[in-house]
Parts: sequence; C-alpha cells; structure tokens
Amino acid sequence: MFGLSFFELMVIFVVAVLLFGAKLPEVARTLGGSYRDLKRGMNDIQNQFRLAELEVTRPTPAATKEEDEDDGFAAAPATSAPKFTPPPADEA
Repeated sequence: MFGLSFFELMVIFVVAVLLFGAKLPEVARTLGGSYRDLKRGMNDIQNQFRLAELEVTRPTPAATKEEDEDDGFAAAPATSAPKFTPPPADEA
C-alpha cells in the first residue's frame, strides 16, 4: 500500500493517535469529506474540458451567402478616443 511496509504504517498510525487522540474520527471524517469534494471538483473540470472539446470538434452546418450577408444585426459604428491636447504652458 503506497510503497510502505507494515511497520511504517503502524508508526504513522501511532503518531496519528498521539497527535489527535479522541478527535481522530472527526479528523478522518473531515479529511474524507475534503478528498470527496476535491475528487468531485476534478471530475467537474474534466467534464467541462470534454464538453468544450466536443463543441470545438463538432461539425457546424455550412452557412449560405445570404445568411452571411444579412445576419440581422446592424454594423457597429467605429469608436474612437478623444485626442489629447496638453494645456498651454504658463510663461512667467
């Protein structure tokens, strides 16, 4: 198990009992819940990547020229920033 011998596992168990004592079941329950949440989060992330991959690789229907030319949206006006003019220098 994890490349540890029986003796090493016993030492770890004894140290855990000495450190946590009566709280050991609560600590183990908390660690198990954290592990479960981590695993669930990782599965959600993997599913999101799979869905994104399917969206990218899914073939899209070819659009006709009429649909490309008249998509129902007006052309957006070009935007520009106001030109900066520095204030005149005061000569004393």
